[in-house]
Amino acid sequence: MDFSYPTRPLKDFAKLLSGGTPSKAKQEYWNGDIPWITPKDMGDWNGSTANHVTPDAVGNGTRLAPIWTSYIAVRGMSLHKEIRVVRASFPATFNQDIKAVEVFDGVNDRFFYYCLVAHKPTLLEKVESAGHGTGRLPTDQLEALPIPDVEDEVSVSIAEILGNLDDKIDLLLAMNATLEGIAQAVFRAWLVDFEPVRAKAAGATSFRGMPQELFDSLPDSFEPSKIGDIPAGWSIKPLDKTADFLNGLAMQKHRPSEGGGWLPVIKISELRKGVTEKTERASASIPEKYKVFDGDFIFSWSGSLLAKFWTGGDGALNQHLFKVTSETHPIWFVSGWVWYHLAEFQRIAAGKATTMGHIQRGHLAEASVVVPTFDQLQAMTQLLSPLFESQVRNSLEARNLTSLRDTLLPKLISGELEAPSLEALGLEGGD
Repeated sequence: MDFSYPTRPLKDFAKLLSGGTPSKAKQEYWNGDIPWITPKDMGDWNGSTANHVTPDAVGNGTRLAPIWTSYIAVRGMSLHKEIRVVRASFPATFNQDIKAVEVFDGVNDRFFYYCLVAHKPTLLEKVESAGHGTGRLPTDQLEALPIPDVEDEVSVSIAEILGNLDDKIDLLLAMNATLEGIAQAVFRAWLVDFEPVRAKAAGATSFRGMPQELFDSLPDSFEPSKIGDIPAGWSIKPLDKTADFLNGLAMQKHRPSEGGGWLPVIKISELRKGVTEKTERASASIPEKYKVFDGDFIFSWSGSLLAKFWTGGDGALNQHLFKVTSETHPIWFVSGWVWYHLAEFQRIAAGKATTMGHIQRGHLAEASVVVPTFDQLQAMTQLLSPLFESQVRNSLEARNLTSLRDTLLPKLISGELEAPSLEALGLEGGD
């Protein structure tokens, strides 16, 4: 990275702290309240860690870094592909494959974090091999990393614009988590546990959160079915009869021609991350039905077995994925039943004696779906469909803001561009 600002080495602004792993044999060190960060946690950072330690572990195998410390993974197989940098909004411990970057007094910690993020391409070039596929980022290379030596108002301004964008992205993702929780809770209450119908059968005249007209239309009794008692007048269908599960293509046979149009291939890894970074390419001339667009519901039938509404831009559907569409049932309804059966599908796949576990179409036929009457399903759609549509809109807005942030970040840190205000970018100011 070329800088317009004067620079000084990282060691002039911060110190690098080494972490560690407390003895797993001592139970008194584990399952406490203090987060313990590993490179795996950093791979898909959501502000939480898989493991926690007790205060007794601090100083006995690991150490505690203060709030708003930045962390960088310096050892691991992932280093050959990416540099992982996170900033924690809480005091945390960390393992031996991570360096905590603790800034000195007077240094803007958020600005420093963005300096580290901006240096990811540079740091990736400095990764060395430690054998057996493990990458290592030498400490001396980190300490020598050039950091802009700017006035306080400059660092504050840069941290503010990038921080406000990140805060807005985090808010959108938090809103989506809330919406998803609400949608899944309502889906299970209405269509799996039949709570409104049970309440009506017990003499209730309304049900919290359900429009009165819909409640009035519900049956007040149950009838037997192959999966147990279900609301009277409702039906049972196989999951594969509610939607079309279109299998993708082996894209090796559909490479783009030289100079021809292309689409990124959406595979399981892309579905997991929600983006198409450094993926293979497919010809843009593949049949339209094998193309994926924002808002499409995608379901991987092998490997990780996960399902989500795609918001990562146009792409081509890989053969390990289903694109799920329906002309007979609303997509919120179909997706809800896919998610409901997903744990069972994952159990089936895990039991396969193959390298990559999977399910077969027969398992979709064996998965039962409870279907209300047409009018009741339409009424439910008016309430539940907007919850899913809002999640897609929020994800798309978060994607746009992420792209803006990633474009601005190196330009701001290098001094190529002065930090604009959110208003100048056509965004509302942050709190």
